Amino acid sequence: MSAAVTVVGAGLAGSECAWQLAERGIDVRLVEQKPVARTPAQVSDGFAELVCSNSLRGAALTNAVGCLKEEMRRARSLVIRAADATRVPAGGALAVDREAFSSFIESRLRGHRRITIENRVVESIPSGPVVLATGPLTGTALAADLAARVGADQLAYYDAISPIVSADSIRWDEVFRASRWDKGGDDAYVNCPLDADRYRDFVAAVIAAEKAEARPFEELRYFEGCLPIEVMASRGERTLAFGPMKPVGLTDPRTGRWPYAVVQLRQEDEGATAYNLVGFQTRMKQGEQRRVFAMIPGLQEAEYLRFGSVHRNTFVRAPVVLDEMQQLRGSPGVYLAGQITGVEGYVESAAHGLLVGARLAMQLAGLTPATPPATTTLGGLLGHLSRNVPDYQPSNVMWSMVPPFPQGDARCRLKKADRYAAYAERALADVGTWIDAVAIAPLDG
Repeated sequence: MSAAVTVVGAGLAGSECAWQLAERGIDVRLVEQKPVARTPAQVSDGFAELVCSNSLRGAALTNAVGCLKEEMRRARSLVIRAADATRVPAGGALAVDREAFSSFIESRLRGHRRITIENRVVESIPSGPVVLATGPLTGTALAADLAARVGADQLAYYDAISPIVSADSIRWDEVFRASRWDKGGDDAYVNCPLDADRYRDFVAAVIAAEKAEARPFEELRYFEGCLPIEVMASRGERTLAFGPMKPVGLTDPRTGRWPYAVVQLRQEDEGATAYNLVGFQTRMKQGEQRRVFAMIPGLQEAEYLRFGSVHRNTFVRAPVVLDEMQQLRGSPGVYLAGQITGVEGYVESAAHGLLVGARLAMQLAGLTPATPPATTTLGGLLGHLSRNVPDYQPSNVMWSMVPPFPQGDARCRLKKADRYAAYAERALADVGTWIDAVAIAPLDG
């Protein structure tokens, strides 16, 4: 019997997607270009290749990614099963033996009677149903074909990500709310004002900070519209003050004047639990970001939900080009999974592959695909991919992706760690109904 679904790419997203489909009785043709070819980032010929042993990050349920892994575990994820089987000591992280992890996944996929594996380079989108799980370094020819389907303006080749901080960690008495020229409402932005001396010290620190080295295959060609702040700072001391730190039209109510410079924070989620540092994409190392950004008034003790970065990454503008099934709106039968959609990280990519595989299997079985509750981290990931904001960017899973507790709920008053634990408890209680819904019997019984 010929394969019913073609999955392109045997990274974490493609491997998980293929497994979820096959376990539900769907025949799968899994196409992987290794060993015929590799992306510049790949060093082995194995499936589900990780860059380091702790790539799967923290295991604590109070971390959104830890809760996501537990939701996946309960949903019978192949990736999490492999991680549990090949785990190595690493304190609070889920670290694995990378070679054993890859071998575990590949052997299970090769041994599944519903999965046929082909090793070849895919240069154009196959006929559907097909799932593209080709990752952030999707080949030039296939990326060009995808761009032709979605429009070149809906496909990005670089991530330019600004940091996100927890609202709980902002010193609110040192900042003020205002939008430029009072347009958009007084609470549109949170503004961190700097005087001249503080601004000059900040610029000097940005220039001197240690930067992450570009990988050999990353040609550092920045877009003028989203330059790293250190590149702008190196062009002249006042460049940032005329760019993302421009104070024009922002009156500090405590002084009645415009600051010398200002860092603007924009609300990241409906519950106002997280804020984005506007225009602060950077290649500074994470420790340096924490140190240098602590010079900004109000952010001395900031908790970073996401650090800034600039790196090569092919991804689509998911809220525009994908429907709720993660299918290209203009190309029925073509689905995307993993980092190419705008999820960031190995765990998130695998989780998205699980979502696409499980829900597509329901659709092919003639059932209405179940959507995970918004209160779960799985649901939060899907919500991120549907949230059409002007500066859509890839993101790791964060607690800001799930709705906060309703006003009046006693859990709203919990301290941060206890509140995160309560989010996890709610998520794991709610995810069960979705897992039951997608656990359909194999089509062949």
